Amino acid sequence: MKKIIRKVRVKNALGLHARPATVIVKLLQGSKSSVFFTYKKETINARSIMSVLMLAATKHSLITITVEGEDAKETMNKLIEIFEMKFGE
Repeated sequence: MKKIIRKVRVKNALGLHARPATVIVKLLQGSKSSVFFTYKKETINARSIMSVLMLAATKHSLITITVEGEDAKETMNKLIEIFEMKFGE
C-alpha cells in the first residue's frame, strides 16, 4: 500500500473553520485511503469534521497530510489542490 506524506500551508484567511472542514470531509467521501492531518504534534482523522475543526489551524499554519491507501496519490493531489485554492474562499 502506498503512503504519501506532504506538508501544506493553510492560505485562506479564516484557517480551517467549518466550511473548509466540510469541503475536506466531502472530498474524502470518494476516497478509499486513510487520511490524517498533523498540526502542532496532534494527529487527527481528516474524515471527521469535528477533528478538523479541533485542530484550530489558522492562516499560515503548516499541516502535514498523511494519505495511505490504493488511491493515495489521487487523494493527496485533490487535497493539495483544495488547500492551494483556499477552499474556494
